[in-house]
Order: sequence, then structure tokens, then C-alpha cells
Amino acid sequence: MDQQPQTVGENYANPKTCFFHVLFKAAALAFYILSALFVNNFVIIFVITVLLAALDFWVVKNVSGRILVGLRWWNEINDEGESVWKFECLDAESLARMNKKDSWLFWWTLYLTAAAWIVLGVFSLIRLQADYLLVIGVCMSLSIANIVGFTKCNKDAKKNLQDWTRNALLSEGVRSRLQSAFGV
Repeated sequence: MDQQPQTVGENYANPKTCFFHVLFKAAALAFYILSALFVNNFVIIFVITVLLAALDFWVVKNVSGRILVGLRWWNEINDEGESVWKFECLDAESLARMNKKDSWLFWWTLYLTAAAWIVLGVFSLIRLQADYLLVIGVCMSLSIANIVGFTKCNKDAKKNLQDWTRNALLSEGVRSRLQSAFGV
């Protein structure tokens, strides 16, 4: 058989990171959904589901966010007691080289997971299961915290990329004008 060579952009650049990025999200959702069939103890369901969601939060915030989209965020309380968002991103050239499939997977799973928790919350409301709303509320809070953090970080990174591009173009324009003015 004649196999076509694959171009660099066709595959995930970090398949293991992508796998674990999806694994913890799927594990928390799957355990929550399937636990009602196998476990009759709310405390066990609560603890394991929240533990899986917390693992997902940590992996996304500290590992897959850095590797898949080159972003990291955290929140600190300053000396005045105010909450301060801190953002970290790769340099503009490295961000421009990020794998599109990795980035696509990162953002879509981030948003779809929050949407899934919201849908599950609606079902719990309809079924009048207030205790399960607590589990969903914690999981949804962790998911939305990552969305807010990475969205703010991404906006900050885009602003930095625009500034870098503008500075590069300006310095290139200034350099070309100087070269033409002095006949170099």
C-alpha cells in the first residue's frame, strides 16, 4: 500500500497531554452519570466526583493549558486583600507555532464540559435533587473558573502578540526607512 506522508499540522503535537486533558473531564462526568446505577451512597458519589473534577481542574490549569495552548493563569490576594489575576504565556513566536488541533481540543473540551455540567444541573433541578445540585455546583465552579482564567489569559496573550507584531513591523519599517535614507 502506498501511504501518503502526513503534514505536521494534521496530527496532535501532544497526544498524551490531549489524552489526559480529556480523561479527567470524561472521568468526572462519566462517574457522576453512571454512579447512580452502581452506587447508592451520596457521600461516595460526591467525594469521588469532586475529586475527579479537582484533578481535572489542576491538570488543565497547570499542565495541559501550558502544553496545548501555551497559557497559564493563577489568582493571588495582594497585601490590600484584593484579588489579582496573574497570566503567563509563551512568547509571541512560540504562541504562533502552537498546534491548531491541540488548541482546538483544549478550548472545545473546556467549554463542552461546562455545558455538560449545566445540562446535568438542569436535570437535577427537574428531578428535585438538591444534594446532587451541590456536586454539580462544585464541578461547574471548577470548570467555569478554568474558562474564565484561560479566556482572560488568552486575551492578554493576544494583546501581547498584537503589541509584538506592531513593534516588529514598526522596527522593520524604521529600519527600512533608515536603510533607504542612507543608501545602505
